[in-house]
Amino acid sequence: MIKAARKAGRSLVKDFREVENLQVSMKGAGDFVSKADLAAEAILKEELMEARPNYGWAAEEGGEEEGKDPTRRWIVDPLDGTTNFLHGLPHWAISIALEHKGDIVAGVVYDAAKDEMFFAEKGFGAFVNDQRLRVSGRSRMIEAIFATGLPFGGRADLPETLQDLARLLPTCAGVRRWGSAALDLAYVAAGRYDGFWERRLNAWDLAAGLVILREAGGFVEPIDPAGDILSDGEVVCANEAIFDQFAKIIRA
Repeated sequence: MIKAARKAGRSLVKDFREVENLQVSMKGAGDFVSKADLAAEAILKEELMEARPNYGWAAEEGGEEEGKDPTRRWIVDPLDGTTNFLHGLPHWAISIALEHKGDIVAGVVYDAAKDEMFFAEKGFGAFVNDQRLRVSGRSRMIEAIFATGLPFGGRADLPETLQDLARLLPTCAGVRRWGSAALDLAYVAAGRYDGFWERRLNAWDLAAGLVILREAGGFVEPIDPAGDILSDGEVVCANEAIFDQFAKIIRA
């Protein structure tokens, strides 16, 4: 998984260097970025399916394919943070997860622009490059920083998110919106954020980050306690000390 992420990352970094030049053209960079996205997914699929040809496949661009082994599948986002990429912002990632019987057992989130490789395998801890990951130790909401995504383009969940912010902002040290859910989860695992919540995500946005965060000691639940994170696309997570307070605010 790490090898595949690095190979796709090299391709994306090369294309990313061209984005600033493309932005000044009348056509813009949209078509170019979609090609970069597809090229990265092709690299990932080739590498991962060559290594495990019997596994299933679910990815943002290429859809879903059932493998000969119905219990295992790759869940892949070749470019999480496409809008950042398009605007020349160096905050985007490749996300690869391995699912076994409905459980995410391994994940890689590769921030190629900064060369940070976040990875975890269930039961073996989480790491960034060669450093062990651990969620933050902050226990006071007023000292905590949270991350989320903000609805754009007229999405229907804007009122809900504004209500979340109205309840949360008075209680904490700040909220960040950096445009990549995979990296948001990895940053909670690294203790850079103290918590994260978002709605209307896809399985490939979340899957790898979930196992990395859990292996770093994070608490992760669906926003609706009776729901399912991957199928509902909703998540709330934080360190153990503030999870209950944070989740209560988001679920209010």
